[in-house]
Amino acid sequence: MREFDYRRADDVSGAVALLGGDPDARYLGGGTNLVDLMKNGVERPARLVDVRGLPLDRIEPAGDGGLRIGATVTNSDLAAHPGVRRNYPALTQAVLAGASGQLRNMATVGGNLLQRTRCGYFTDVTKPCNKRRPGSGCPAVEGEHHNHAILGASGHCVAVHPSDMGVALTAFDAVVTYRTADGEGELPLADFYLPVGDTPHRETALPPGALVTGVTLPPAPVAARSRYRKVRERASYAFAIGSVAAALDVGGGVVREARLALGAVASRPWRARAAEAVLNGAPATAESFAAAADAELAAARPLPDNGYKVTLMRNLVVAVLSELAEEAAR
Repeated sequence: MREFDYRRADDVSGAVALLGGDPDARYLGGGTNLVDLMKNGVERPARLVDVRGLPLDRIEPAGDGGLRIGATVTNSDLAAHPGVRRNYPALTQAVLAGASGQLRNMATVGGNLLQRTRCGYFTDVTKPCNKRRPGSGCPAVEGEHHNHAILGASGHCVAVHPSDMGVALTAFDAVVTYRTADGEGELPLADFYLPVGDTPHRETALPPGALVTGVTLPPAPVAARSRYRKVRERASYAFAIGSVAAALDVGGGVVREARLALGAVASRPWRARAAEAVLNGAPATAESFAAAADAELAAARPLPDNGYKVTLMRNLVVAVLSELAEEAAR
């Protein structure tokens, strides 16, 4: 790890000023991802601006009935918050499915959304990687890719986004707020992550030097009947090989509203719009749920060693939606 300048910010505007738009500077929250990347040489910031002490650690009701979540709220505090547990249970489940208790105590909401892929080629600086060094290639296409993308990838990058929290937030139409030297801004989470295309090193639509200040969850009555399910290669403390955040409102045996997002299948949390279109107004049956999954996964382009994900995600979508439908029928 090379030497770097360390500054501690006292307020949001001061943090933005300390970063100064320097492309070699980084904001530091809990450090659960950034510090690891610094240790193995992937990240080499000249300056760290510590934002952990900023007054962004609250979860508050939004005026319209939603929730405002500060960027430095820890994952543990988010998962335990009564309003989250009651109105967005899939979000609590997603947070608890990620990492260990110790890491959740340190990790922050803003940092979680900005964490980078765990692709082995990305984290190994001896290997080429278009995310680290644009134009150097993506060895995962021909190499180890059993847990890589089946949706939205390109020949330039096939890595997946590792966030569990982001999948649930995507299903609930979360909006990311940020601050730059020019003032405040916001991005719907659906627009926050950029498509891979031929520029996989450009991961988000945040302006240069922007500090994420929070996430707003709009009111969504359907979210109170939601679930997050994660499949991983070992029982705990492992990244997903596939996950689903789903919410379902059923009346008279018919789906009145459905929300669905998929994880570990793309470079960003994947909102399953095609599946939702099939579900809304359809009978709440396993056959409808399978048809919805098939509609979404029709765009899948698996690699030779990750085709299993298509079947896995189909079965996972059907299982989670079926459980929610059975609960609604009780």
